[in-house]
Amino acid sequence: MAIISPSGGGRVGDPQAALNDVDWKRNLAILCFAQFISILSFSFCFPFIPLFLQNELGVTDRHELAVWSGLSGGASGFALSLVSPVWGLAADRWGRKPMVIRAMVAGGFLLGAMGLARTPVEVVIIRVLQGAFSGTVAAAITLVATGTPRQRVGWAMGLLSSAVALGSAAGPFIGGVAASLLGLRTVFLIGCPLMLAAVLPVILIVREPPLRAAGQASARTLESIRNAGPGAFAAIGVLLLAQALIQIGFAGSQLIVPLKLIQLAGTNATGATGVAFAAAGIASAVAAIGYSRLAARIGYRWLSAIGGLIAAFALALMAQAPTEALVVVAILLAGLCFGAVGPATSAMLGLEAPPDVQGRIFGLSASATAVGWSLGPLIGGTMAGVLSIPIALYTLGGFSVALALMMTLLGREPAR
Repeated sequence: MAIISPSGGGRVGDPQAALNDVDWKRNLAILCFAQFISILSFSFCFPFIPLFLQNELGVTDRHELAVWSGLSGGASGFALSLVSPVWGLAADRWGRKPMVIRAMVAGGFLLGAMGLARTPVEVVIIRVLQGAFSGTVAAAITLVATGTPRQRVGWAMGLLSSAVALGSAAGPFIGGVAASLLGLRTVFLIGCPLMLAAVLPVILIVREPPLRAAGQASARTLESIRNAGPGAFAAIGVLLLAQALIQIGFAGSQLIVPLKLIQLAGTNATGATGVAFAAAGIASAVAAIGYSRLAARIGYRWLSAIGGLIAAFALALMAQAPTEALVVVAILLAGLCFGAVGPATSAMLGLEAPPDVQGRIFGLSASATAVGWSLGPLIGGTMAGVLSIPIALYTLGGFSVALALMMTLLGREPAR
């Protein structure tokens, strides 16, 4: 099947030979660096949105704060779930690298816009725009999955997820210190140039594998999946649902942790939040690096199921935690689980998806993930505001249990 470069640089007869001409390890290194800086910039700011709403915008009622936090947290995921298939189709037609650049540039400018917000409504609107035009991790995952030799996809996904997790660890800690010294608005404004600087090596160095010729690669996605082999359609559907369930628990807990710490620590919540998210990020990074060895022994499927159960236990522990220290321990354990299950399901999807429609499949993956990012904060914030924080955490843990059951009963181990 003929392929054509994203820049229109001609056709190549052998797709595998074209892939071998690309230095995928160099691409992976640059994308890991870019995602580390991008996520550091985002997590420099977004764990502190409940505190921003409280301290800068005057939302002091705890129930109202929980609801606005849930809306701002869910708005981005809702928008991303709607537009991700469009970006996935664009990636298959015009290239995956342009999608990474688009996401990072838009994300940088919208980070700066958040620092200028004056009302909770403006925060929600900016979060909607962030969901619609950023999505840096999904764009990078698609480029890595399509540009990495099949036998190294699992390892590459783990390395990329580790870079994301390290950014998630460093960002809240640095952001917490910066917020204490400079104020939360300044923290948002600093995140903007950081992300814009990180896109430069992607533009200058990353080289994308040639695309398949549009006339032959535009086959219907469902038809391509059916032609991939028996059970491929069901396997991909299970993985997409699994990614939504992962993110409901993860994103929901990310919102509840600051609310829990406000309840426990009061005026010291900013520093405690930074430490808690730093611990979770470090744990996720460790898990993302080491998960592939464990998956090689027990399989991606069982790793995902076991991780879901342990994550549910961690959320239940967080619900009953009487001190900030125990909250940190609980979120660290949750970070280990989510840090392993996330890249495991992405690797499974990369192994199951037909190469000619991988951009579209990972666009659907981004939508599924975004649905979780939307529902998690909405469910967690609403339940915390209307009922209580422990009930919200127990409910989020129930989604992790559902993930474990689904992977046990319906999941399958992909061919490697």
